[in-house]
Amino acid sequence: QSQFVESGGGLVQPGGSLRLSCTASGFTLALPYIGWFRQAPGKEREGVSFISRRTGLAKYVDSVKGRFTISRDNAKITAYLQMNSLKPEDTAIYYCAAANIATFSPHEYNHWGQGTQVTVSS
Repeated sequence: QSQFVESGGGLVQPGGSLRLSCTASGFTLALPYIGWFRQAPGKEREGVSFISRRTGLAKYVDSVKGRFTISRDNAKITAYLQMNSLKPEDTAIYYCAAANIATFSPHEYNHWGQGTQVTVSS
């Protein structure tokens, strides 16, 4: 299957940090944008950040600006999400996927992975 594989999630205390990774598994990615999304129980999937593989230009949802940083390694077809100053409301399953346009809309994304759980709790 052509999908990303996410890793790096875990349990962390409020104020802590985690670094998530997602790697294209078994396919050559042609789409120019990689996005990170999250879905908390009972809530819709929301876009967190996306990055242009070509330029490195990144966008963030307001709730994570100044705390999260997205980056990519094109040679490894991998994207990272460095998450600092984590809050309990960041608790969710985090997914990555790829799109042909710069958007936070999950409907435009493909190659969804299985996700990695992030839990922020004391």
